[in-house]
Amino acid sequence: MSQTCVEVKSEWSIVAARQAGRTIAKEIGFGSVDQARITTAISELARNIYLYAKRGQICIEKVVLVNKVGIKVSALDKGPGIKDIRKVMEDGFTTSGGLGAGLPGVKRLMDEFSIDSTVGEGTIINAIKWVR
Repeated sequence: MSQTCVEVKSEWSIVAARQAGRTIAKEIGFGSVDQARITTAISELARNIYLYAKRGQICIEKVVLVNKVGIKVSALDKGPGIKDIRKVMEDGFTTSGGLGAGLPGVKRLMDEFSIDSTVGEGTIINAIKWVR
């Protein structure tokens, strides 16, 4: 299975990214609880792209290692970048007036999480969930 990417440029893109994620998670064999976690993480990442970078991509792919299978979600944008990654990773921190579950929430929902951001160039976030 190759990578599926959804262009994020509107509220509808967020819905499309969620649906793609749920479909792929189901195909891989995730249960409904983990499917919900994955789609919530995708929703949060897509919303961040839409709010802060205006446009970007959510890419979803199956990951297979020797003894485990999972789903990898990548959020890529060429937005303003994140000045203080440590700050955005604090629980309750919000710049949008939202609940602040944001990126720390995504990190909790998934098993692996990495973020790389350059101010003025954009952000890449990778998150992986493994089938239990």
